[in-house]
Amino acid sequence: MAGLAAAVALVRRGVPVRLYEAARHAGGRCRSFYDARLDRTIDNGNHLLLSGNRSVARYVRWIGSGDAFIEPRRAEFPFVDVRSGERWCVRPGSVRFLGQVFSRQRRIPGTGAWEYLRLLRYLVAPTDATVHQASGKAGRLFERFVEPLAVGALNAPASEGAACLLRPVLLETFLRGERYCRPCVARRGLSEALVTPAITLIESQGAQVHLSTRLEALAMRSNVVVELVFGHATVECGPRDTVILGVPPEVAQRLLGSLRVPRGHSAIVNAHYRLEHPEAVRYRPAPLTGLVGGMAQWVFLREDIASVTVSAAGALVRQDGAALASRLWRDTAQALGIPEDPLPRWRIIKERQATFRQTPGNAIRRPGTSTWVRNVVLAGDWTDTGLPATIEGAVRSGFAAAEHAVRWRQR
Repeated sequence: MAGLAAAVALVRRGVPVRLYEAARHAGGRCRSFYDARLDRTIDNGNHLLLSGNRSVARYVRWIGSGDAFIEPRRAEFPFVDVRSGERWCVRPGSVRFLGQVFSRQRRIPGTGAWEYLRLLRYLVAPTDATVHQASGKAGRLFERFVEPLAVGALNAPASEGAACLLRPVLLETFLRGERYCRPCVARRGLSEALVTPAITLIESQGAQVHLSTRLEALAMRSNVVVELVFGHATVECGPRDTVILGVPPEVAQRLLGSLRVPRGHSAIVNAHYRLEHPEAVRYRPAPLTGLVGGMAQWVFLREDIASVTVSAAGALVRQDGAALASRLWRDTAQALGIPEDPLPRWRIIKERQATFRQTPGNAIRRPGTSTWVRNVVLAGDWTDTGLPATIEGAVRSGFAAAEHAVRWRQR
């Protein structure tokens, strides 16, 4: 997504672009595909966008796919405790943060105003603090909203995730009020919403898109890249060309040699189920439901496909798929209010390297956009965007890389 965002930003400004993608498809982990077992098109993984994600909003407007997303009229986040069956709904106030604090009707059951005021601790948390440390004291609000939000946004347990990366999520969305935190999901899949329209736009502007083309090395002279070395060919770089590396951190480090990058990865497991009787769903996500007390954190429903996400799933990626499907189905059925038997058709997708480990130590290891190579810049959700490793962070990094490329071209 970072590379696509950079390419879209550049072609809109009339800059010639050549896009090289190592995989057989564009979009990275953000994509859809047809699954024969389910006989449905599903997303590789569940991605939630919020109405306050300004970079994605601009990207979507540029590629003309605004109608590909479902945005509710009001921000609502239903939750269920899968242990007790208790349900509640988080409804952010329209008057920024104060609407939630002082409205008893909007507060989560069992929470008081003082717990919401404690959220301000995340705004001043030191860079070495985890989410759990910054919370000061875990309470109902932490258990029923902050922790699920943090685990989903940071793909890390609250005891490991960096509080400084949760801060911008709160500042740009929930603390700004209801208008900025409406949950948006792709109507027919991530590829149709974010990838295919971007490729169409790029190619319509004369850009070349090369799939299944892996970059092996960079040939340099005087701290400037002069050639891109692929497995089957070598491509010359002109004096006004910029190389935007939208690659994983370990690949960027291998290509550039001297580069400090985050260490390690965190996994995500997604389970997709095809419901035989979707009309029997008692509790319909709007468009998602948060889960507390179970293995998963969020469940999405699109037509007859229910999808559940487990973030920070390091131990689960080694487990048998059938066993995972059975365990996760219990959480899913509880959330939707449907019987557990029989287990429907399922598909388990394991992303072993879904994001970099978003710990305080890794947060300070994220490199900026520019590099020691004069005509090479970085793009990716793992770079220092100030945001967690999300679609919004990836797109924002792509826009920043495009700005560097324009400046190099105009030097």
